[in-house]
Amino acid sequence: IEDVVARAANAREQAARDAALGNKSPGIDDEIGIGRVLSAIEDGMYTESELVHLRKQWQLAGGKTPVIGITGTGGAGKSSLIDELLRRFLVDFPEKRVAVLSVDPTKRKTGGALLGDRIRMNSLYHPELRDRVFMRSLATRSAAHRATSEALVASIAAAKAEGFDLVIVETAGIGQSDSEIADMVDLSMYVMTPEYGAASQLEKIDMLDFADIVVLNKADKRGAEDALRDVRKQYQRAHKRFQEPADDMPVYATCASQFNDPATNWLYVNLVKAIAAKTGLDWTPRLEAQAGNPRRAAIIPPERVRYLAEIADSVQGYKAWARHQAETAELSHALWISLRALGDRVPAAGAFYDAVHLTEPGEGDQGTAVLVLRQRYQEHLGELHAESRRLIHDWAELKRSYTEPENVYVVRGREIRTANYTASLSGSMVPKVALPAYSGWGELLRWQLLENLPGRFPFTAGSFEFKRVGEDPTRMFAGEGTPERTNKRFHYVSKGQPAVRLSTAFDSVTLYGEDPHIRPDIYGKVGNSGVSVCTVDDAKKLYSGFDLLCPTTSVSMTINGPAPTMLAFFLNAAIDQRAEHWLKEQGQMEATQAKIAALYAAKGLPRPRYEGALPEGNDGLGLALLGVTADEILPPEVYGKLRTEALQTVRGTVQADILKEDQAQNTCIFSTEFSLKVMGDIQQTFIEEKIRNFYSVS
Repeated sequence: IEDVVARAANAREQAARDAALGNKSPGIDDEIGIGRVLSAIEDGMYTESELVHLRKQWQLAGGKTPVIGITGTGGAGKSSLIDELLRRFLVDFPEKRVAVLSVDPTKRKTGGALLGDRIRMNSLYHPELRDRVFMRSLATRSAAHRATSEALVASIAAAKAEGFDLVIVETAGIGQSDSEIADMVDLSMYVMTPEYGAASQLEKIDMLDFADIVVLNKADKRGAEDALRDVRKQYQRAHKRFQEPADDMPVYATCASQFNDPATNWLYVNLVKAIAAKTGLDWTPRLEAQAGNPRRAAIIPPERVRYLAEIADSVQGYKAWARHQAETAELSHALWISLRALGDRVPAAGAFYDAVHLTEPGEGDQGTAVLVLRQRYQEHLGELHAESRRLIHDWAELKRSYTEPENVYVVRGREIRTANYTASLSGSMVPKVALPAYSGWGELLRWQLLENLPGRFPFTAGSFEFKRVGEDPTRMFAGEGTPERTNKRFHYVSKGQPAVRLSTAFDSVTLYGEDPHIRPDIYGKVGNSGVSVCTVDDAKKLYSGFDLLCPTTSVSMTINGPAPTMLAFFLNAAIDQRAEHWLKEQGQMEATQAKIAALYAAKGLPRPRYEGALPEGNDGLGLALLGVTADEILPPEVYGKLRTEALQTVRGTVQADILKEDQAQNTCIFSTEFSLKVMGDIQQTFIEEKIRNFYSVS
């Protein structure tokens, strides 16, 4: 380790010397060259006279490039706010380029610095934005007690000289008396949070006297409205702008952690206007924004913060109600038995007496007693819920359906017949569902309300009446290399099985939502410990030879972040399989293949194909429409019909294990709020399309 560190240090020093000796500017597209110039400045490779000379050159070359200085207390969210402003600027001005110089503190005790601000800079890694952003982290080094680096002034001049349209400087976290950054930049911004203590503490913050813009970040916290009012008043006093309303002060409340925060949009628009006003540049923001505070887009709305307690209260309330219903049913049953013992013609279980029998006494000496018992029975039975009376009344018929050789029930309008018994090795008939030996109405009702049979509310014994037959719970797990290689493995592990239950593992490149690439940090991971899937064609190859619309075929995909995309790949592969069946049935497959070949010939491109020979068991199903989708081939009305059939037939699940996928592998690539919205949209689509055999999330 020491040898690696020493070699890296020597290589860095040599590169810095080369940059210091060279007089030619590296150019705005040479990130490494710019970095070496900044390293030379930081390492003191230039003499004082050379640095003075270079500063004059850089100043002339820098022109009117504006410099924004952003400072604030540690943990105020400066990096996250810069990332949000940077993204908006780059989208708003697609021709402009930005340099970000971020200063992190050096620890006086160890001499080390954690240059971690780039962790928050998502714009640095956005494929459409990263080519227009240059970021360099600097340590305070010998100026460990300051928020800026000794090399910062020269680094700013060097960045301006390279032709960047905007330079953003972020300081280390500062204390109350530090305002050094205001002297180095054209426009300064102070970022703070509502948790600054008492209002008197505002008087001690030096940056409030010098900052052009003040941002109250993390304004979703409680008390942010009061803090915003106090900061605006303090800014008004510090800048002696008493003739203006306090609400017009350039103090903005934001919540940079929220996606597309409207308050951050409003800050961005006013920031661009302030830059234009101060530097004379003709910059006009195109982003539409309105004044306002951050929306409190909490995952759990304030009125539902007790939702777990509400669920528990609801369950406990239901159980208490069920117990009361059971007690009432027990009493009703006792009266019913007593009436039957007295020789009365009692109604069916759970049924009422006719009204005429509640006013006329019975015959004999016990007539009056029978009448009173009838009235009491009628009264207590009336206290039962209609559903409770139905459960009592239907128990005899339900019991009979489970004791006969065959059980008949209906699912989605289709009659299902299932044997009630299984023959053991010794020939004994063992019931699949064991019924309780209760006879009292109270016991039966309590059991049905709190436990019940499989497939019946409250579903404590399962969602379905009987276990699926003809499909053993076997996982046919595979995921390695290319789709073709994994497809071969799938056919091997499912050979001779009555049902196909494919379980798919994806490589880390797919799990993180990236495309395969020759970049060293990606190339070595493609197809490693999982299959690489990045297109619909990959999904078609992966599951080719398996009829995805067959009732005995089920596909499980273990994925978290890009699950919506992978789900779309799979469903389109299933739809195109249904289209293949239709084309063969109609005798149009040959003409379709000629049409696809002509499409690719016109483009001058080779048609996508399955690499290598088809494995044993693969009949080529799913490969006929490689390179196109069915909606490009079929008439709209035919495609719509086949699409509906496929979506309502295909079986499988998206398996996103929280512990494994999120916490262990950190594949949660979207925010929680956005992910929940996507899950809701998927579920809504499943409902509208009547996709009932595929679990949208498991």
